[in-house]
Amino acid sequence: MNTLRRAIPRRAAHHTLLALTVSIGVLACLAAGASAATAPAAVTGRSASVTFSSAIVFATINPRGQDTNYVFQYGTNRKYGSQTPLAPAGAGSGSLQVSQTLTGLAPLTTYHYRILASSPAGATTGADREFKTGPVPLSLAIDGTPNPVVFGSSFLVEGTLSGTGAANHPVALQANPFPYLGGFQTVGNPQLTSANGGFFFPFLGLLENAQIRVVTVGKPEVSSPVLVEDVAVHVSFHVHATRRRGYARLYGTVAPAEVGALVGFQLLKPGHSVNKGGTVLSAGTATVSKFSRVVRVQRGLYRALVKVSDGAHVSAYSPPVLIR
Repeated sequence: MNTLRRAIPRRAAHHTLLALTVSIGVLACLAAGASAATAPAAVTGRSASVTFSSAIVFATINPRGQDTNYVFQYGTNRKYGSQTPLAPAGAGSGSLQVSQTLTGLAPLTTYHYRILASSPAGATTGADREFKTGPVPLSLAIDGTPNPVVFGSSFLVEGTLSGTGAANHPVALQANPFPYLGGFQTVGNPQLTSANGGFFFPFLGLLENAQIRVVTVGKPEVSSPVLVEDVAVHVSFHVHATRRRGYARLYGTVAPAEVGALVGFQLLKPGHSVNKGGTVLSAGTATVSKFSRVVRVQRGLYRALVKVSDGAHVSAYSPPVLIR
């Protein structure tokens, strides 16, 4: 009986020892599995689509079965200083190509970059690589002052050349007059842009509507958008008293000759005008047409509006004339 009592604790102790041995074995296996997990593989790849302000960088990542994220570190030296937003690479066990676009870069600057991949098993950085951004492309912007310009008068073409190398760069003015079939021809001599890329060309005595542009001289070849400089007919306007009370003769000339064009007379009021009749242009000389008509008038400022639609010129108002 005593032997049986002593045997039971020994059996219990044996089972307890066996369970403890199994638990230790499980923990050892788990520990071995944890120690087998390794940090992701990461290889910095090439760069592409490099411009003056952006570039695309590539890399290859193997997450090795662990949830992995990555960033690209970049900067003007190997301290980097900037990085792309954190992005997921998954938890696969094969190689994965990733890429990010770097923006806000400075032109003509060498940049260093590398991949950094991290998971619960650790972090890996790829080798340093570099690329150099390009120059800012040249571009031209122009404007004409005034526009429209009165027939036979001069105007100014002003503009700016922007981009890398814009200072002290030769540019030329070109014009293609109505009906815009002759093509652009250079007007005057080329000029050098200022230190900030600015320039201006005086255009003397424009006689008809014209397409205007400015181009660079030499390489690279750059052209501004085409500006249409309109030429308004020149209207002279006069008033002559008549013997008929309350009436006056309104007359004048228009250059260039626009025989048959409509002429309207307007009385100017605060904020608006009142039509006071009209007439049509008749022949005057080879270069000038004329108009004349007696109309009922009242005190105030009058002007003539000449409406043309020949495509070579645009409509225009005369200077106002005071009738007392």
